[in-house]
Amino acid sequence: MRERLFLLLILVISSALLTYGAQSISISYDEAYTFFNGNDLVHYLAVYSTQLLGQNDFALRLPFILLHLASIILLYKIGKLFLKKRIDRIVSVAIYAFLPGVNGVALLVNSGIVVIFFSLLFTYLYLKEWKVASHIVLIICLFVDNSFAIFYIALFVYALMKRKTDLLIVTLILFSASMYLYGFDTGGKPRGYFIDTLGVYAIVFSPLLFLYFVYAMYRILIKEEKNLLWYISFFSLVVSLLLSLRQKLLLEDFAPFVVLSVPLMVKVFFNSYRVRLPAFRKLHTFFFILVLITLFINTMLSFFNKPLYAFMNEPSKHFAINYNIARELANELKARDIHKVITKDDKMALRLKFYNIERGGAYKLMNQKEIEEGFEQIDIAYYGKTVRTFYLYRIN
Repeated sequence: MRERLFLLLILVISSALLTYGAQSISISYDEAYTFFNGNDLVHYLAVYSTQLLGQNDFALRLPFILLHLASIILLYKIGKLFLKKRIDRIVSVAIYAFLPGVNGVALLVNSGIVVIFFSLLFTYLYLKEWKVASHIVLIICLFVDNSFAIFYIALFVYALMKRKTDLLIVTLILFSASMYLYGFDTGGKPRGYFIDTLGVYAIVFSPLLFLYFVYAMYRILIKEEKNLLWYISFFSLVVSLLLSLRQKLLLEDFAPFVVLSVPLMVKVFFNSYRVRLPAFRKLHTFFFILVLITLFINTMLSFFNKPLYAFMNEPSKHFAINYNIARELANELKARDIHKVITKDDKMALRLKFYNIERGGAYKLMNQKEIEEGFEQIDIAYYGKTVRTFYLYRIN
C-alpha cells in the first residue's frame, strides 16, 4: 500500500510540473510545422487534442504528458519483475520520472515520448511472456516512427544471444521493412560529432547520472546478467556513438531507448551498496546524494528557466529561446485587436498561426526598424529583461 502511495505521489508531482511547463512555453517552429503539416501519429495526437480542448498550449501537449505518466506506470511494472525491494522500485521510478531529457520530450510535440511508451509497452509484455501481444506491439512500432529500426537491431542481438528464434525472425523482418520504408542515412564525412552526442546524453540524464549510466552498462557487460533492458539501452548507445563519428544525429532516434536503463542502474547501485558493511557505505551514500542533487537542479532548470534571462547579456543564447516569445507576441497583438499581420519571418508566422494570428491584413510585423517613425514597438520581456523587440507598422 505504501509503495503505491509513493508511486501516486510521483505521478502527482510529475503531472503538476508538466502542467506548469506546458503552459509556460510557446509552440516552437518544429512543433508548429508538425501540427499544421505533419502526417504521423504525433500530428494526429496534437490535432485531436486541440480539437477536443481548444487550440492552446496545454491541449497541444496533453497527449504527450499522458503518455509520460503511462510510461512511468509501465516502468514501475517492469521494475517489479526484477527489482526485489520496494525502495529500489520507487527510486527507479522517481529517477526516470524526473530525468531532464524525459521531461523535455514529454512536453514537446515530437515522437520521443511516443517511442518511449511503445518501447516500455513491448518490454513489459515480452517479459510477462505475452508473446503474441508483444509481437503485435512490435509491428505497430514499424508505423509509429522510423527510429524503431534501432530498437529492432537491439532486439535482434538479444534474440540471437538468448536463442529466441521467434523474436529473431520477427525483428529481422521488421528491421528490413523499416529500411525499405524509411531508409537510414549513414553517409557523410567524419565531422567530430562524437563529443556533441555525449554532451546531449549528459543533458538527457544530467551529467553525473550519465557517467554512472556508462559505468553500469560496462559493469553489466563484464560481470552481471544481461537482460532485455540492457540489450536495448547498450546497443542503442553503441550504435548512436558509432554513427556520430560520421554524422550529426537526431538524438530523439536513440535517447528514448537509452533511458530505459534506469532500473538497471538502480539495481547495480544498490547491489554494490548492500554488499558493503555500513561503515564502508559512506562514499556510495555521498555519490548517491550528489547525483540526486545535480539531477534535481537540472530538472528544475528545465521547468523554471525563464529567470535565467535576467542574468544573460545575450538572451538569444538561452537554451529555451525557441520555445518562448510566440504566445506573448500573439497576446500583445490581440490586445491591440490585431488578428492578421504581414511578416517576412516564415517561422514566426507559422508559430503565430497556432495562436490564431493569420498572415495578411493592414499591419506589418518586423524584427528590425524599417523606418524611424510611424511604428509601434512591442517588447517581449521576462523578469524585467527584454528578450525580443518587434516593430509594428500600419500599412496605409
